[in-house]
Amino acid sequence: MLQASSIPGIPVLLWRGISLDNRSLLPGSCLPKCLAHTLKPKCSLPWLICALVNLLALNTNSQTVLTVPKQVSLSANSSVRELTISWFGGSASTFDLIILRTEFNTTVFYDTISATVNQASGRHEWKWTSAEPLECTSLSVRIRSRDGHATSEWSETDTLPGRDLPSINTLQIYPQGGVVEVGSNMTLCCIVEEGKVFKDMIYGSTVVTSTRLSRRSYATTVVNVKASGISGSNVVCRLKDLSLTGAVMFIGYPPLPSDFVCETQDLISTVCHWKEARDSHLNGGSRKTRYSVNSRKCDVDGFPLTCRLPLWDGNWTLMAVNNLGHYSLSDSAELSHRVRPVAPVSLSSIVRAWNATLMWEWINESYFTLDLNCQVEFTNDQSKPRNFSGVGLRSVMLSGLYPDEAYTVRVRCGAQKYFWKWGDWSQTLSFKTKPDVSDAPDAWMWMNKDNTGLVVWKPLAHHQSHGHITGYEITLWNPEDVEQHTQILPPNTYSVRVNLREMASVGADKKVFATVIVKTIKGASPPSRVPLQFIDEEPPALLKSVFTNSRISLFWQHNISNTCNYLVEWLDASCEHDCPVKWIRLAAGSTNVSIESENFHPGVRYNFSLYSCPSDSPQLIKRWQGYTQELVPSRSVPLSVKSQDADVVITWGEIPLSDRRGFLLGYNVYISNGSELTLLANLSSGGMRRHIVKGLSAGTYKFTVKAYTSAGEDTGSTASITLEPFTDALILEMLGVLGIITVLLVIVTFICYKKRKWVKKAFYPDIPEPKLPGDWSRPQGPLDVRPSPQSMVHIVDKPARDFNKETLVVIPEEEEYFEKDEPVDTDEPMSLRYYNQVVDDRPIRPRFPDSSASSASSLDSAHTDVTYTGIQTSGSSLVFQPDPQESSEERPPEVVHYDGGYKPQMHSKVLSDDVGLKPSNPFHEPQAASSVGYKPQCAWHLDSPTDDADTGSLAPSLGSPTSVASTQFLLPDGDEDENNKQQLSSAAATWFSNLLLSSKP
Repeated sequence: MLQASSIPGIPVLLWRGISLDNRSLLPGSCLPKCLAHTLKPKCSLPWLICALVNLLALNTNSQTVLTVPKQVSLSANSSVRELTISWFGGSASTFDLIILRTEFNTTVFYDTISATVNQASGRHEWKWTSAEPLECTSLSVRIRSRDGHATSEWSETDTLPGRDLPSINTLQIYPQGGVVEVGSNMTLCCIVEEGKVFKDMIYGSTVVTSTRLSRRSYATTVVNVKASGISGSNVVCRLKDLSLTGAVMFIGYPPLPSDFVCETQDLISTVCHWKEARDSHLNGGSRKTRYSVNSRKCDVDGFPLTCRLPLWDGNWTLMAVNNLGHYSLSDSAELSHRVRPVAPVSLSSIVRAWNATLMWEWINESYFTLDLNCQVEFTNDQSKPRNFSGVGLRSVMLSGLYPDEAYTVRVRCGAQKYFWKWGDWSQTLSFKTKPDVSDAPDAWMWMNKDNTGLVVWKPLAHHQSHGHITGYEITLWNPEDVEQHTQILPPNTYSVRVNLREMASVGADKKVFATVIVKTIKGASPPSRVPLQFIDEEPPALLKSVFTNSRISLFWQHNISNTCNYLVEWLDASCEHDCPVKWIRLAAGSTNVSIESENFHPGVRYNFSLYSCPSDSPQLIKRWQGYTQELVPSRSVPLSVKSQDADVVITWGEIPLSDRRGFLLGYNVYISNGSELTLLANLSSGGMRRHIVKGLSAGTYKFTVKAYTSAGEDTGSTASITLEPFTDALILEMLGVLGIITVLLVIVTFICYKKRKWVKKAFYPDIPEPKLPGDWSRPQGPLDVRPSPQSMVHIVDKPARDFNKETLVVIPEEEEYFEKDEPVDTDEPMSLRYYNQVVDDRPIRPRFPDSSASSASSLDSAHTDVTYTGIQTSGSSLVFQPDPQESSEERPPEVVHYDGGYKPQMHSKVLSDDVGLKPSNPFHEPQAASSVGYKPQCAWHLDSPTDDADTGSLAPSLGSPTSVASTQFLLPDGDEDENNKQQLSSAAATWFSNLLLSSKP
């Protein structure tokens, strides 16, 4: 019943007490917005019709009431993690289902489902598979009916309890012993004890990330799991207190059988075989794969996988099942097409020398009429099995056997018409053939250069001797003579010595033959003839053999006219007498051979020889040498060194052939530089074994010589040599130098003698003697030294001035103060003043130019006692030691020591101010040196202050004339070092002075 309530401004339509507003409009309603918000009286008629249609539809829906699902029931299948949900009621075809983790109220599943109705119980059922094991935590389920957008109320909550309930206070892990397919994701959970703290979970050896499901439950998921081993994969849950629990998970594959086939052996029953294409990795207990054929269970305990059925069905189906799935295969065939005979039984034989008859029996009589193809195999021989065929075959003839040979055989058969497979092998049967006469031995010879040698033959194999060998008979004979030399040798002998020179029956053609016969219990073998020949010519040149693929390969050109067979022999190249030779025979027309022998050894040189017609008249065609493998030499060269002047000659000998172990390519010569070797020369093996090292200086040298092959160098030989200085050449050089020096001295002496006047004038000029006016011949005593115009020294002889030589220099006198009544002549020219030497035993008081007291005492009222010092050696000096604490007047006079003689060529030294003696000349020393006047042959000098300090003397030497007013020396002495130097050359100076003095007129 439609009613309208007139609320001012908001008219609302009511239908049976249900308010209609814009939220309850049906989908697709054509109710205009004017009705959705406010019903305006001016709405048009079409809009009113639309509103009435919607109201009718709403009335129809309100009549369908959705019932709430009731009696919700939960049942779990923990092995497959499947939860079955069932309920009553609910007329709708779809339902909303929500699954929650109970404790944390976390939604696990929420969706609209379609449920089926169980006709027997009338309940709706739906199954859900959980990602986690159902034991991990409690799950709550609620359901409501849905019909389009209409839903019912939610049903009551039903809960599936988990193992994390407070009442279960143990450490647990789930699942226990589960089976998971390879490549899938595996979820496990750990439930900790109440009050304990969870730490982590470990899968295999890896700590995995965990998620908390409830207060005590933790879960982890391992993705894309790998196949486990035989004992499975371990999962461990650990707590903080180090307690733990674990489970074993088996990860594998569903079964996958292949090659399923069925056959018969007795023509009645069926035997089926198959194999697994892959390992399921599910071992033991209920996890292993179970098989059945045509619904008949098969007990399979090992391999091959076999199942037996009592009858032939013609069609078969194999079913394989395990915890991860199942797989089936089918096969079908006719009986005659799948026959695989059983093994023959009761084998026996009838044995002869060269053949034997083999017999056997069949268990099933049905084989007597069956076409069979049988195969006999010799298990102690490498020959191929022999095939025989026939109906009901039970015996065969084995031909081509060797006498006195043991054989072991076995037999198997198969269907001949519709061959399917070979049957099983029978038990083996052993027998031995009868003995017979031996084959002829393979004999050859080796001749030495002295016409002695060996006749050798190869040991016979057992299948060649045809029985037990009792001995050998060797006969030497000549075709032109009936005389023979026969020897009987024991069975373990394979060579005999021969001497052709001792045979009187040797003819002019020098042909001798040796015959070798093998004797057994059945008789003598056919003879083997070997021609013996004298060695009277040199063999052909040696060539290098080719070694490839563990074989020695030899090649030659075939002579068309040669129809004989060939023989190739080889032996150790280092052997020279009675060599153990080996050989191989080749057919006529052969041009190459590859020899492989266990007797070849690395590093051993072998000689290979090719003979034609070896049985009649062997002709040596070609020879080779070669190694199967070259090595470095095992012995070094014998080395010796010797000196030759400044050169070193290095020589060495050959390495023995047995120690070369390869073709020598050359030698390397080294010199040792400490721990390193420096290559001096590389010499080929064909060159001289000698090397000269030139231009070495004196010293010790080490030389090393190494021989080398293609495999490398040997260890080398080392020799040392010490080069002494070349004494003879050194003496000659010294004598030559001395001769040249002597000649030069003679020439210089001769020139100096010829030019002695010039030399004397240049190096030793005459010293002018001073001449003073007045009478100087009065006796010794005090002189009146008052100045006068006649007291000047005049130089009588003034030679031409040579500026290149040292001369006397005018030394200005020190200003003196005389008495006032005697004026000083200032107009007299500057000249040297000399004073007569007063020889007196009285000590001389030294003069101190800088002391006024000294000057006064020396003048003594213009009457001063002045001595004229004579020319003396450099050793004379006025020695005194002034006392710095006393005045000059308080010092006692010192004794003056005089040494006679005048020595020019003295070098000057500048007087140090430290001595305390200052010259009266106001000019500096360089200016005085450049002034005009007399100067000896070299500059004079005072004694060095240093020297004076060393000797304790502060006074200079007074060995030359001195000025009245100055203690400056005119002719000073040289210091003691100069005297020492002059004394060292006194002998030469005396000789030279005598030479120059001889030039005086």
